[in-house]
Amino acid sequence: MTAKAGLLEPLNLSGLVLKNRVVMAPMTRARSGKERIPNAIMAEYYAQRASAGLIITEATTISEQANGWNESPGIYTDAMTDGWREIVDTVHGLGGAIFLQLWHTGRASHSSFHEGKPAVAPSPIKMNAEYVHTPKGKEPPEIPRPLETEEIPSLIEDYCRATERAIAAGFDGVEIHSANGYLLDTFMQSKTNQRTDRYGGSIENRYRLLDEIVEATIAVWSPSHIGVKLSPNGSFNDMGSPDYREQFTFAASQLDRFDLAYLHVVDGLDFGNHGLGEPMTLEDFRKVFRGKLIGNAGYTQETAEKAIAEGRADAIAFGRPYITNPDLVERFANGWPLNSEVDISTWYSPKGSRGYTDLPKYSEP
Repeated sequence: MTAKAGLLEPLNLSGLVLKNRVVMAPMTRARSGKERIPNAIMAEYYAQRASAGLIITEATTISEQANGWNESPGIYTDAMTDGWREIVDTVHGLGGAIFLQLWHTGRASHSSFHEGKPAVAPSPIKMNAEYVHTPKGKEPPEIPRPLETEEIPSLIEDYCRATERAIAAGFDGVEIHSANGYLLDTFMQSKTNQRTDRYGGSIENRYRLLDEIVEATIAVWSPSHIGVKLSPNGSFNDMGSPDYREQFTFAASQLDRFDLAYLHVVDGLDFGNHGLGEPMTLEDFRKVFRGKLIGNAGYTQETAEKAIAEGRADAIAFGRPYITNPDLVERFANGWPLNSEVDISTWYSPKGSRGYTDLPKYSEP
């Protein structure tokens, strides 16, 4: 009888052997400065968490057009690439593995990030939200400009160049961010995509952009270095479509063709749920995706162990627990209690070390 896998046991991720199945989820921490260049305090932050089996970096923009969050990092200049290289070298020196998450914020951005030009999206549909955070403070969401069909090859090339830079920086792979109401997620979902060209209308057409980006990036790097993130149940950034089950089942079945490093699914509901029907589970994705699955959102050590032991997930990503517990793996391994939450206002905004690198590791009482 085959022994069941455990959260703290190794995982072979398409040839990259992870020392455990605890994944540090991508979280936008906004410590890159106005130039968006990864820096020493970020290296310290990731080094503190290098005992994770896999670190997925905070969302990192692929171009100036992709920007939409104050002081988040980019990967589209030499200085940005050099900054990331120092972080990657630090993590690797501590025995860690690290993927770079590639990001385009889409309609969740604002014209103040783009010299007064509107953000881009599949369709001119404004996000239903009270405000967005901008360089000028809180501002109401704006109607985005729909991307022209002839602009899409250039967008795909941005993902390819970002992947090339990730290779140059020494990353173990990249994760294509197609979740949480950002550009690629809005192309996939009927709520936000009302296009009439080959990228809109049917489920197949709405998936097309993600498919073309995956094809293009695996031509730059092998599929064993590419992951994809989806959020089928999420409401973040005003998302949720009536045909979500059909759309995400189709997307996962098509992604299965590529033999990717993994599919990262926000299956938990702690990050918001659109409530349009029964939430999709990892079991739903197991039916159509044969590769490695990473679950995310609201897991505890116990529920993560159960998901892995039952074969629903190969690894589990932890977000907020990693903010307050840089030694999360060690706490899991030794049965140590987790830190209680600190001031959340320090978590996702430019506050320097506060709430970022000043969280204590466990010490015996």
